[in-house]
Amino acid sequence: MNILDRYHAMDYGPAPEARNEADAWLAARDFGKALFIGGDWKAASGGKTFETSEPSSGKLLAKVSDANAADIDAAVLAATKALPKWAASTGYQRAKVLYAIGRAMQRHQRLFAVLESIDNGKPIRESRDIDVPLAIRHFIHHAGWAQALDRDFPGQKGVGVVGQIIPWNFPLLMLAWKIAPALAAGCTVVLKPAEFTPLTAILFAEICERAGVPKGVVNIVQGGPEAGAAIVNHPGIQKIAFTGSSEVGKIIRKATAGSGKKLSLELGGKSAFIVFEDADLDSAVEGLVDGIWFNQGQVCCAGSRLLVQEGIADALIAKVKTRMSRLRVGSPLDKNTDIGPLVDLTQLDRVKGLVAEGARQGAICWQPDAALPPSGYYHLPTLATGVSPANILAQEEVFGPVLATMTFRNTEEAIELANNTRYGLAASVWSENVNLALHVAPQLKAGVVWVNGTNMFDAACGFGGYRESGFGREGGREGMFEYLAAKLPLGPVIKPAISSAQPAEQSDGDAIDRTAKLFIGGKQIRPDGNYSLAVATAKGKLAGEVGLGSRKDIRDAVSAARACKAWPEATAYNRSQVLYYLAENLSGRAGEFAARLTELTGATAKAARDEVGQSIERLFLYAGLADKFEGRVHQPPARTVTLALHEPVGVVGIVAPDASPLLGLISLIAPALAMGNTVVAVPSERYPLVATDLYQVIEYSDVPAGAINIVTGSTAELAGVLARHDDVDGLWVFADADTCAKAEAESIGNLKRVWSGNGRGLDWASDEAAGDAFLRRAVEVKNVWAPYGD
Repeated sequence: MNILDRYHAMDYGPAPEARNEADAWLAARDFGKALFIGGDWKAASGGKTFETSEPSSGKLLAKVSDANAADIDAAVLAATKALPKWAASTGYQRAKVLYAIGRAMQRHQRLFAVLESIDNGKPIRESRDIDVPLAIRHFIHHAGWAQALDRDFPGQKGVGVVGQIIPWNFPLLMLAWKIAPALAAGCTVVLKPAEFTPLTAILFAEICERAGVPKGVVNIVQGGPEAGAAIVNHPGIQKIAFTGSSEVGKIIRKATAGSGKKLSLELGGKSAFIVFEDADLDSAVEGLVDGIWFNQGQVCCAGSRLLVQEGIADALIAKVKTRMSRLRVGSPLDKNTDIGPLVDLTQLDRVKGLVAEGARQGAICWQPDAALPPSGYYHLPTLATGVSPANILAQEEVFGPVLATMTFRNTEEAIELANNTRYGLAASVWSENVNLALHVAPQLKAGVVWVNGTNMFDAACGFGGYRESGFGREGGREGMFEYLAAKLPLGPVIKPAISSAQPAEQSDGDAIDRTAKLFIGGKQIRPDGNYSLAVATAKGKLAGEVGLGSRKDIRDAVSAARACKAWPEATAYNRSQVLYYLAENLSGRAGEFAARLTELTGATAKAARDEVGQSIERLFLYAGLADKFEGRVHQPPARTVTLALHEPVGVVGIVAPDASPLLGLISLIAPALAMGNTVVAVPSERYPLVATDLYQVIEYSDVPAGAINIVTGSTAELAGVLARHDDVDGLWVFADADTCAKAEAESIGNLKRVWSGNGRGLDWASDEAAGDAFLRRAVEVKNVWAPYGD
């Protein structure tokens, strides 16, 4: 075929990337000594290795050291030894090291790109133009955070030794997302790459040697499940950062329960790609190519659910099929390749199995008429139409080049379909009407929303999900907080609640006996089981009785909190007014509450008055901050702005302590309410009458029904019910260590965000027990990317 024929046919000839430098690197390296521990290269102490193969051919690339628990011990020891000096170094000193890493990676970026494509199978255009440059940007960007740490994060210090486990779909980029903020914060690192893709992590360790990273600051241990479990369970690690499947994320959440380890999980997704009838369809199709066929669909935030408005569905599907027929499937080192192989035969078999099951469940699966390469783990791009919302292709993360399509009639139905998933990582909204796009974006249960775009990432912008897509953020200011910790004013160890016997003496006086009820949906309600709990005074006399709440009562309270739309939809200013009103009305009954505190706790009259006064002051604080703790606008190096919006977590369960029973309860409820959450609170088990006295204050303070729900009873039992309830989005527990650990372990059903005191109380009267640290836990940060220009 001559040039003129080629011009008319518009066929692409092969344009292979040279791999000789990568092959030379592979040949020169001793992969039997691939563990980078304490600045030295070591073999696995057990002598084991694992194989890594080329996805495009199945050929063996290397036999790599397979770390065991003893090797992880050695890596943690090296990181622990290096920690004091690294943490004590100045921000400028750490910034220089991070910058040196970035510059060294720039000098070797083509080698990184080729190795990534050989080892992972992704097209060289993606690794060369996206993965490697973005990884470099993370190190240079975080050099700035290292130097600005004291200014921008006052009172925060690095969390300590960090264990990091990364996946095989973006091996180098995930490494950068994890290591860069950790080093900037003054942490030391033990990182385990995925077994399928160890090569660029090994090259990165060589870069660390050249860039002057102090020995032991970065430790990279290759290995399988044994090494991963050893990192998760190691007592010398203060934080775990994991990216991978939701199933493994749940295992890690359960394994770390009660350990006090800080945890961030970036997990799976089933992202919606929503196309409205006024969208530019040609642009949407190109976005869709990037959304689902980027990296062969092996992307946690892949736009794998196409939701298209009925009126344009046929036209859009026709355009999608035409574009799919022109996608080039082939060698990842060919610069003209659009879709390379999947990472491994096991992944290929999984994708094939899910497509077959989707078809069995009624989906029509279409593929372009194209030949696959004779060897390697290739799968054709697949379009599934006629997909019901319950179809496996609409619900399960396929992690392959498979697009499930559904239609919608109006905006409300689009939002409902988009949120019909247990995941909540990302979404794309396509419309030429910016008002419509920015109306829809906040209503999507996703941590990232792209407007007229997809798969946009930057080191300055946070990334992470809701629901079973995990918690925590990576990148930007939000990502830095994941590696920092503030010293909260710890109180004494909380002892397990002991079921109190009936008070020996009845109370004095002629008051008519009254049993305090539960407060659910704005009403005082008897407990479902019709049992009550006796409450004693400090002198052992009967102060009264409260309802003994149960699982059914928590269920009703959560339903009331979920049904309350008025509070989360209220403006921040309106929420502020209501909290001020609560403070005002509590102030009007300050003497009554102080007397109750003295009666129940035995506190002096002055101490009781102080606690009530501090509670009123705390309500005032959060009333004032309700419309001031705002998001940010990020400016990534592209023609787009990223709106980092603060959104309420949702329904937040709160288990309050016995210590400072009024102030502790107010200190937890107020920040949650200020940010627009609805609350199901379990007050002090020992002094619940302090909380039941609040009912009337709540009732005449214009708090919408269901915004605050209070269920009295057993702390341990009710905390467990809240932890297991899949309609509770967040849980704050200040109770004994066993109750806290069980709450964390039992929260894995929907991976709700759990904040526990790990068996310790706080000094609730201190200034540190209030403010931004509490507000950050009361919000999700949603990053909405909005492009501008022609």
